Amino acid sequence: MADTLEFNEIYQEVKGSMNDGRLRLSRQGVIFKNSKTGKVDNIQASELSEGVWRRVALGHGLKLITKNGHVYKYDGFRESEFDKLSDFFKSHYRLELAEKDLCVKGWNWGTVRFGGQLLSFDIGEQPVFEIPLSNVSQCTTGKNEVTLEFHQNDDAEVSLMEVRFYVPPTQEDGVDPVEAFAQNVLSKADVIQATGDAICIFRELQCLTPRGRYDIRIYPTFLHLHGKTFDYKIPYPTVLRLFLLPHKDQRQMFFVISLDPPIKQGQTRYHFLILLFSKDEDISLTLNMNEEEVEKRFEGRLTKNMSGSLYEMVSRVMKALVNRKITVPGNFQGHSGAQCITCSYKASSGLLYPLERGFIYVHKPPVHIRFDEISFVNFARGTTTTRSFDFEIETKQATQYTFSSIEREEYGKLFDFVNAKKLNIKNRGHKEDIKQSYDEYADSDEDQHDAYLERMKEEGKIREENANDSSDESGEETDESFNPGEEDDDVAEEFNSHPSASSSSGDGDSDRDEKKPAKKAKIVRERKPRKKQLEGKKSKDPDAPKRPMSAYMLWLNASREKIKSDHPGISITDLSKKAGELWKAMSREKKEVWERKAEDAKRDYEKAMKEYSVGGKSESSRTEKSKKKKKKQEKQVKGKVEKKGVSSKSPSSKSPVKPTTESFKSKEFVSSDESSSGESKKEDSEEEEIASTPPSSEDSASGSD
Repeated sequence: MADTLEFNEIYQEVKGSMNDGRLRLSRQGVIFKNSKTGKVDNIQASELSEGVWRRVALGHGLKLITKNGHVYKYDGFRESEFDKLSDFFKSHYRLELAEKDLCVKGWNWGTVRFGGQLLSFDIGEQPVFEIPLSNVSQCTTGKNEVTLEFHQNDDAEVSLMEVRFYVPPTQEDGVDPVEAFAQNVLSKADVIQATGDAICIFRELQCLTPRGRYDIRIYPTFLHLHGKTFDYKIPYPTVLRLFLLPHKDQRQMFFVISLDPPIKQGQTRYHFLILLFSKDEDISLTLNMNEEEVEKRFEGRLTKNMSGSLYEMVSRVMKALVNRKITVPGNFQGHSGAQCITCSYKASSGLLYPLERGFIYVHKPPVHIRFDEISFVNFARGTTTTRSFDFEIETKQATQYTFSSIEREEYGKLFDFVNAKKLNIKNRGHKEDIKQSYDEYADSDEDQHDAYLERMKEEGKIREENANDSSDESGEETDESFNPGEEDDDVAEEFNSHPSASSSSGDGDSDRDEKKPAKKAKIVRERKPRKKQLEGKKSKDPDAPKRPMSAYMLWLNASREKIKSDHPGISITDLSKKAGELWKAMSREKKEVWERKAEDAKRDYEKAMKEYSVGGKSESSRTEKSKKKKKKQEKQVKGKVEKKGVSSKSPSSKSPVKPTTESFKSKEFVSSDESSSGESKKEDSEEEEIASTPPSSEDSASGSD
């Protein structure tokens, strides 16, 4: 018979969840390695007391019970494997692998049996279900009830949180069955109670996750984090790994504690506890134990009196109590000499530490990836700039982690590290499967030669040459096409505002001079109607009756001077506030006096409005019509005077006026539409004509007078 048996697709039931892993049975014992966390459970052959084979949901399962009461369940076996396992247990462990089926009657009335770490609910001789008491977080009692509360399982979508047992009363004197039930549960349950004094206390430590400052109390079996808002109790068996990582600034240290199951704060789960220390902070520590107890418990790893850096003391105490090694960065050194790489993961910037057996990223969110769970890594082009690149990691469970914004100077160092660890490197766009040899990667890091960088340089040169060629061609075209002195006459006539000055032989300077006033006139004509609309909005009849004031305003006008005299130097804002307070505190009788005055004023206003709407409105309309008529006459007279000034200029012009097209209209022409709808346009054109016409002899004479 073989000395070992191995099963790959085996599931271990831990706190209600099924964890995939590998099971190995040997002469020395049973070993199960969790494929997700890497945690290894080792059961010595001498500790096994019972083995049970039974049908479960995933086929068939194996339940192992140790002499100290611990229970281990493994599912996923095939029915044909029973004979092989039974023979192996007989020959190597000297145990009979018993077959026991679960009761499926569906009854809810039975007996409870406590055996080791298990609570078994039985109907007759067959168990219905079993509850590991280590999953119980709280046990409360009622009159005839016992309520069990469980730790929340993060790996399961739905987890059992509470079970209630009804315990019938008995006739025995002096024994309460409810209390006896509760004591049996609490003796084995995972209910953490702080009994006795702490071994040591670290005050006000800075914690990054969960964020805040906490007092850490070290007890023999658990760690107590005490903050201003939250308290956490962390049993030492839930600690998976310890990390001590130097910060990139070389002045601080990270101490990372990996937890499974995580600590909870509402709906948030913290799988990592991250503490930040300054290297300059020292402490003198005295353990709350005598020297004999310290020597017996820690075997020289700790002493009663210790002193040194704070981070060294915390890590030293945690290592001794948890009994796990502290992982530190290996031989990797980045471009700046640090043992980490600055990068971004998701939305936050942090530090990526290449370790001897994995990668760890701190701090938000912290990520730990072991080499044995990595499928491949990839060096990808940066999404925003060519000065950085992305480092992608994909696990065997198809989970992808992308660490972005890594400086290009770190590329060679990181590539050498990944290559030395013999990780599968996938270059997207070139080869899907690359052999694990240095020659395949020589085009990426040998003598600081980078194929990607060389390709980018070549593309840049091509783009630069194309840009130079296109700029030369475009420059020649613009020089040839842009010639102000050789513009066509049609362009000049289109912008020409003075037909007397235009001719077929006009030069470029005269064209430019004629274009400028036309653009100014266009801007003024656009703004004029808006001004006219605003003036129309502001118009208000001064003869209309004024609105009546409210009771409060009548009182305020009468009391303003009194308030100022009572409070000399008071500001307008404070005066309004004070008046509001006085009006609010005024009695109802006094307010009624001012309200009656306000009503009288309102009646007078309504009476005046009636008279105004009958007589005042017609009078105001007549005055408005007379004003418009007078204004129109003034503009007509002004237009005649300006036409005289223009006609005096026309004989002095050198060339006669020749209209180029029948639709051409001079500045002096005003259409009926323009005169009725846009008076502002006519005024602007007349002002420009006067400005461009030389003064006549009459104007100069009047100016000299």
